[in-house]
Amino acid sequence: MTQAIKLTLLFDGGCPLCQREVSFLRARDSLKCISFVDIDSPDYNPKLFKGISYREAMGRIHAISSSGEVLKDVRVFREAYRLVGLGWVYEPTTWPLIGTFVDAAYRFWSRRRLSFTRRPSIDQLCKLHEQIDH
Repeated sequence: MTQAIKLTLLFDGGCPLCQREVSFLRARDSLKCISFVDIDSPDYNPKLFKGISYREAMGRIHAISSSGEVLKDVRVFREAYRLVGLGWVYEPTTWPLIGTFVDAAYRFWSRRRLSFTRRPSIDQLCKLHEQIDH
């Protein structure tokens, strides 16, 4: 039996690390309460996802809760892992000192993610995405 979608997670399907994380979460999501949306798909339409543009979504991870709240950064992982029964993994990120460090580490990672995974810059990807849209 499936439950209603509780989280819509926007991810970069062109990123090998993002794909690995999504595969892991999908496999753990036995209740199918997380919807995964590939923002790198030519079909991605920001209007359907709280107006989160391709550029915004490529710059940092986003998710939308069933109540319509937009989650960003580590909060996305915290909620996704909670929904698949692994909330304890990200629980320490709610603690003040650890949370501050993890948030800073995520910001560092998100700004460099594309170069770490040997992909074009966000500007180049946006140009390519715009060409596909037209």
